Amino acid sequence: MPRISRLNRSEVAPELREIYDKFLRDRGNVPYFFRTLAHRPEIFRTATAHMHAVLQTGTLPTKLKELAVVRTSQLNCTAYCLASHTAISLRLGTTPEQIEALRGNWRDSELFSEAEKLAIHLAECMTLDSLHFSDEDMAQLKRFYSEGEIVELMAAIGLFNYFNRFNNMLQMEPTQPATPEELAEAGIELAVSSKQ
Repeated sequence: MPRISRLNRSEVAPELREIYDKFLRDRGNVPYFFRTLAHRPEIFRTATAHMHAVLQTGTLPTKLKELAVVRTSQLNCTAYCLASHTAISLRLGTTPEQIEALRGNWRDSELFSEAEKLAIHLAECMTLDSLHFSDEDMAQLKRFYSEGEIVELMAAIGLFNYFNRFNNMLQMEPTQPATPEELAEAGIELAVSSKQ
């Protein structure tokens, strides 16, 4: 039983249904996190827009940002975000072995490039001890990434620290596919509902 109710498409204002429909088309579901945020339409709208800006714009590959998101969510023990973003990361080409290696000694792993290892290190520092990311750490990061790209990585990591804590506090379980009724309301064929 959710700690705070999740709004279905039929329960939100017409102007929010457009965002619900985009999630339904793209993912086959509306994440429970966003269904919960829909209790406050302005927060819902800005959170969805911010997530899109952070993950879908810029010059860094989404795959790299999702790798950082997965590591952040592992560190925060957020099953909800891990279920969704591990699936997304795998679809973008991250291997199951890389996902598993993130939990172990990724620093010595040959599965990651030096640039990826620096992004993972940034995720760990921002999540666990942001006051102690050294000037040397920043200099290493700048060997591979522009300042704008560092901002992209930090925005993804920071956003998911927020999302992780919100979802952990609500003990959010992984999102299930939308119901056939909700998909039909949105004019979407059932085949879409199998996406994660």
